[in-house]
Amino acid sequence: MKRREMAYIHHVPSIPQMRLLSEMDKQFKEKNVHFFESLLGYDDNVIRTRSVCVLASIGGENAVMPIADVLENDCDALVRHEAAFSLGQLGFTSAIAPLIKSVAEDPSFFVRHEAAIALGVIGSQDARKALLDALSDPSEEVRESAKIALANLDYLSITNESNSFSKMTGG
Repeated sequence: MKRREMAYIHHVPSIPQMRLLSEMDKQFKEKNVHFFESLLGYDDNVIRTRSVCVLASIGGENAVMPIADVLENDCDALVRHEAAFSLGQLGFTSAIAPLIKSVAEDPSFFVRHEAAIALGVIGSQDARKALLDALSDPSEEVRESAKIALANLDYLSITNESNSFSKMTGG
């Protein structure tokens, strides 16, 4: 068995995790926002990541601040990355300030990259300065993501139209 396959075996959900995932499925169907908010601090990063995604799906604009808190405070870069992605997909301008902070300050290039992309997806000119600053980021991935996001802001400034196309091409 290859090393990679062995590592995967160690990530098979435990019985308690399977029960929680089953409960999450039930609560998702009931659109129980409070249940998923309560899981944002759970000790398992798989549960936190799924909770961010589900909360974005069912929470609407009320999900922005709890997800922004995850973006700023979660100890796991993958969870913060998913929070940045989710904030971009939500598309609310109330997510701009936390995303700008992440582009500038997150220790993980992975998160800074996704926060830049999310700003492009949201498409607000309020993000332009932060994205221009990100062109000087030490990470090539962040710089390239900022270029893509800025291209979307430029497109939106010409067309004055935010739609499904601009949301997809924003990042």
